[in-house]
Amino acid sequence: MLALQACSTVRLAYNNADEVAYWWIDSYVDFTPTQSQRMREDLARLHRWHRDNELRPVAELLLQAEQLVPGDVDGPQVCTVVDGLRSRLQAVVAQAEPSLTTLALDLDGAQLQTLRTKYAKQNAEYRKEWIDVSAEKRIDRRYRQVLERSESVYGRLTPAQRDSVRRQIAQSRFDPQRHLAERQRQQQDVLRMLEGWRSARPSLSEARSQLRGVIARGFDSPDGGYRAYQQELQRESCESFAAAHNTTDATQREAAVKRLRDYRAEIAALSVAPS
Repeated sequence: MLALQACSTVRLAYNNADEVAYWWIDSYVDFTPTQSQRMREDLARLHRWHRDNELRPVAELLLQAEQLVPGDVDGPQVCTVVDGLRSRLQAVVAQAEPSLTTLALDLDGAQLQTLRTKYAKQNAEYRKEWIDVSAEKRIDRRYRQVLERSESVYGRLTPAQRDSVRRQIAQSRFDPQRHLAERQRQQQDVLRMLEGWRSARPSLSEARSQLRGVIARGFDSPDGGYRAYQQELQRESCESFAAAHNTTDATQREAAVKRLRDYRAEIAALSVAPS
């Protein structure tokens, strides 16, 4: 939400979220006509459920952030909002689990190969953008991402604030090699499950249980070292955000409050399904 550039973008993106999700999933497995129809119906239901049940919690998180913005903040306060967003994502995934299980059980060998190819392409792109580059280019890419998101909320940052953001990124523990390794672990977890289903043909309840395990391991890696790294990186990110926020002046904070308030107004409007 905080990265969106205008309230009209929020409304347009949300009202078309099920269609965007359909094409995103299709790019991984290439639906058959029967799967396509079922997935469109399932995503439409998921979208209605989200409109009825999840917009209010998201608005509450935005209000929480809006109430923090006028004053200085610390890392734990920022992480509380981040954890809230994570919980909302987990709720959506849990709601989608039955539909995802049905789809996954129906995938054929050709579709699994499409999935493998998609994973390989993504990994190659990630390596090209984040690993096979100099440290300076990596820092510059992250800097531009953070700057764009920050200025979409606060307005233009001063040269001193920009320098501070760049210094924090240069000192970050971010390690793209570890992220790629975890991504590949998650991909192999998915593929092992799907390939096993092709031969074992589990019951629907067994399949749901196995998929739930894969999803849980996606949110919380079974690799203890990576979990510790991920937690430390989140703590670092929250503290960096708090430090950057605390350099903003009253005008910048007023702009942030207005942007968050506008987002909440849009969410209130979105809670009513379009005609």
